[in-house]
Amino acid sequence: MSTDAIVLLKQDHKEIRRLFREFQQAGEDATARKAKLVDDIIEILTVHTYIENEVMYPRVRELLPDLEDDVLESYEEHHVADLLVVELAGMNPSAERFDAKTTVLIESVTHHIEEEEQDWFPKVRDGLGRKVLQEIGAEMQEARTKAPRRPSQPSALKKTVDAVLS
Repeated sequence: MSTDAIVLLKQDHKEIRRLFREFQQAGEDATARKAKLVDDIIEILTVHTYIENEVMYPRVRELLPDLEDDVLESYEEHHVADLLVVELAGMNPSAERFDAKTTVLIESVTHHIEEEEQDWFPKVRDGLGRKVLQEIGAEMQEARTKAPRRPSQPSALKKTVDAVLS
């Protein structure tokens, strides 16, 4: 299995997209199925954003200072997704806004994934090269074992993001 950081993140993206498609195809009367899918989405997004925020973004920020603005934008996109994830985690799947909130999460994360894969990943690959990306990937795999599986509360999340950015 490759430890290339970008390959690992793209594998997550593929799984995230699969879960999104399943949610969108579940139908209006599939509350239990949607609840399980959203629970799976929450877990994978929580782990994924953790390894990006804790490993990938700080390392890219350090090694490729020209990508600072891209990294900051990614942190903010994660922040928005994290807030939606926290709200969904505490929401009853039969609530009137559950599907709508999940749809907004899907749209936001899909936009983020497309930007990363089409714009940011090529810049990072060109700037860092294979060896460094493999080192970062190994760090990400280690971080994945320690990553939370459920979202933290918004105040704790904000403190984490603020600490990373300061």
